[in-house]
Amino acid sequence: MLAKRMPSILPPLTFEEALETTKIHSISGMLSPDTPLITKRPFRSPHHTISSAGLAGGGSVPRPGEASLAHNGVLFLDELAEFDRRTLELLRQPLEDGKVTISRAAGSVPYPCIIMLIGAMNPCPCGYFGHPKRKCICSKNKVAQYLSKISGPMLDRFDLHIEAAPVEFADLSSKEKEESSSDIRARVIAARELQSQRFKGTDITCNAHMSAAKLREVCVMTDSALKMMHDLFDRLGLSARAHDKILKVARTIADLDGCEVIDRKHVAEAAQYRSLDRKYWSGG
Repeated sequence: MLAKRMPSILPPLTFEEALETTKIHSISGMLSPDTPLITKRPFRSPHHTISSAGLAGGGSVPRPGEASLAHNGVLFLDELAEFDRRTLELLRQPLEDGKVTISRAAGSVPYPCIIMLIGAMNPCPCGYFGHPKRKCICSKNKVAQYLSKISGPMLDRFDLHIEAAPVEFADLSSKEKEESSSDIRARVIAARELQSQRFKGTDITCNAHMSAAKLREVCVMTDSALKMMHDLFDRLGLSARAHDKILKVARTIADLDGCEVIDRKHVAEAAQYRSLDRKYWSGG
């Protein structure tokens, strides 16, 4: 449910993004005559039985896959651990490069795929490993085998790891109004405006697409934030990719707070969003 509502809080497509997205759907023969220009961010949710060519693109006549059809939008992989591991691994390089290159004897065709990848999965086959109230009936080996379907390098490419706690009855029956998507979207758009001004004159559109060189220039931290980042890197044994992702997330949290400099609290919050790998994948 949360994943399907993600497009409702994302900023609107720019005209250039709309043209790029429309071209991909036109090439795939998926453009409706009623909507000659796609103006809403795509949301693609393929079934876990999808083939490698269906997800990343391919075929004897190269066609865009779901990753490219989600360009400038969201690619949602529900039941992530049920996908074929080799199929998932094909996404590793496109996530880094923002494009899929399909090579054939006659030549190669690059398709863009700048996407927000969202995955959802249970922690084990029965779904109750780590549950606060219900007992998991899976053996340790079964849990380990299930989680091992997601490789470390693939997991490392997710910026945020969020555990969805069981919904309580009090929450379901509450009559209190929660924050609307439109209110959240207003904050997101304000943060994106800050980023647009920050990267004006470059081909970078948001914090997630910063290069390593730009990261050092943009992610200015207070002394306490820098110390915390140093401690996290040593204590958690972060990879270079994980270090950069935490910095980018901290930069975005600071933007949402309207802060020009990253503070300790921003780093702490960003680090909390990378805790599930230590809780589940490390055997903890």
